[in-house]
Amino acid sequence: MPDFEVLEEFVRERMRRTRLPGVSLALVRGEEVVYARGFGFRDIAKSLPATPTTAYGIGSVTKSFTALGIMQLVEAGKLSLEDPVEKFLPLKIRPFGEPIRVWHLLSHTAGIPALAYAEAELRWEQGTGGKPLALATVEDFVAWLNGAGDWVEVRPGERWFYLNEGYILLGGIIEKLSGLSYAEYVRKKILEPLEMRNTGFLGEEVPELATPYVVPQEGQPRPGKIRPIPIGSDGALVSTVLDLAKYLGMWLRRGAPLVSEKSYEELVQPRVPMPSEPRWPEPVGQAFYALGLSVQKFFGRTLIGHGGSVLVYTAHIGFVPEEKVGVAVLANGSGYPMAQFAQAALALLLGESFEKLPFVRLEALAEKILGFYVTYRDTMRVSVRLRGGAVELVVEDREAPLTVVLGLEEIGEGEVRFRALLGDRTLPVVFRVKGKETELIYERYKLRRIAPLG
Repeated sequence: MPDFEVLEEFVRERMRRTRLPGVSLALVRGEEVVYARGFGFRDIAKSLPATPTTAYGIGSVTKSFTALGIMQLVEAGKLSLEDPVEKFLPLKIRPFGEPIRVWHLLSHTAGIPALAYAEAELRWEQGTGGKPLALATVEDFVAWLNGAGDWVEVRPGERWFYLNEGYILLGGIIEKLSGLSYAEYVRKKILEPLEMRNTGFLGEEVPELATPYVVPQEGQPRPGKIRPIPIGSDGALVSTVLDLAKYLGMWLRRGAPLVSEKSYEELVQPRVPMPSEPRWPEPVGQAFYALGLSVQKFFGRTLIGHGGSVLVYTAHIGFVPEEKVGVAVLANGSGYPMAQFAQAALALLLGESFEKLPFVRLEALAEKILGFYVTYRDTMRVSVRLRGGAVELVVEDREAPLTVVLGLEEIGEGEVRFRALLGDRTLPVVFRVKGKETELIYERYKLRRIAPLG
């Protein structure tokens, strides 16, 4: 039996670092839930703990439900993956003269770069930016896409560009061909057969719903807002890790009882590489997008899954079909990536050391190099910190601090090399780790770390 205490400390430590309010996690092996628990709070003000039955928004994990719905309609003979979308909806946009087909929307290969409707609406709703767009119906989204003709980048099928709007259109196709609303279809054709009784949609009454939180870079988390998402086929589902364990069981049964094994193979077949390439391809390989799911190598096996975020809720599911194991992890805020919690948990379940995971190695490295540095006799001070996922070096000055972005180049034995971006020039930046001490060579200066970040 895996040492789940190690996983629990892993989760708690990263929650502390990023101030995530609450997290729930479940691990499955075949039909059995082998581990499930909550961490932190589903409601901070009321001191209510997160549990395995706490419900959260699952964001774009919803897309895999939409893909399942489309495949069910394919099996029913109501459409083909090769059908042009304009057969069902008045979509006029044709990237480089070619029609967008159903599988292009499912695989995010319509040729249209992300138009960021969801980013605008979600940030506006939470008061962190964005703008209201008044997109309320499938017809609104079709018109929104039809207006983006001069934004197309490639022919359909050529490249992955994540397109939330495409999944809204898929929801519209489900509604048109089934005669049901998207929510009614998902309930009748997916949730009820899998007995997912604690799964619903944003804006509905759901038992033990976690309070959503906006987690700023500095300061305390504050309660956010939730409201229904139009149509909802791109990211409106709410669920618990125990319900998602049932959903994972369906995937580990290769689609039964919802779709045939042939349809399962269509859904998990890698279609197009995703743009981010791993710096270290082992043990986690290049990710490819299938239909509503991503696929990549993981400790010599195959990891299939999807993440989700509506800013105030984040989520990830993943499963390894060769070993018939899976994970669901949900949180009521944005902070530490749920995909990394999921990978650490799956590594443990597979009997692998999660210390081999590239992001864990980088976190260990960050503990040694992030912090405050001084030159000889404290004549100048520098801080090295993470901001928005980037490493920044800040030369301290009350009036005009200099901020330099560092790009990682190489990790050697006791030495880490970055490259600083300075206008039209680049500059090598070297960290030397000597036991508990770290030295920094930056431009003409040598500095020593005096303290980690507070």
